[in-house]
Amino acid sequence: MNPIVTFVWANWAAIYPQFAGIGQAAGQNYFNQACLYCDNTPTSPLAGDPTTLTTLLYLLTAHIATLYAQLVDANGNAQNAPVGRISSASQGSVSVTTAYVAPQGDMAAWLQQTQYGAAYWAATLQYRTARYIPSPRAVRRWR
Repeated sequence: MNPIVTFVWANWAAIYPQFAGIGQAAGQNYFNQACLYCDNTPTSPLAGDPTTLTTLLYLLTAHIATLYAQLVDANGNAQNAPVGRISSASQGSVSVTTAYVAPQGDMAAWLQQTQYGAAYWAATLQYRTARYIPSPRAVRRWR
């Protein structure tokens, strides 16, 4: 099936300039991974709203990039962002401990590791709610 949203690296890098240094091939790879989690096909619940779908996929791409990419700071030094919830911190001799405890298959916990994933999770709440549509009742006809 043809995707609805096509990844445009220049647009994504303009929205998230902190990832501009990872390159177009890596960005495309992260977008492809995002499409594994967020349906980017004509059968998507967001098929009629490509702007929202683009925003969600770009958020998810930024989340994946944060998890995997090595970022470069303003001085050209490689930096990895801490992943997970900060469970403890010290100041003298600087110490930070992060924690990631999640049951197998817990998408919410995986997304809560970054600000982009948390924003994606919050924005998709309305699409994760079940909708009950009762089946039509059969009409009995007596002869």
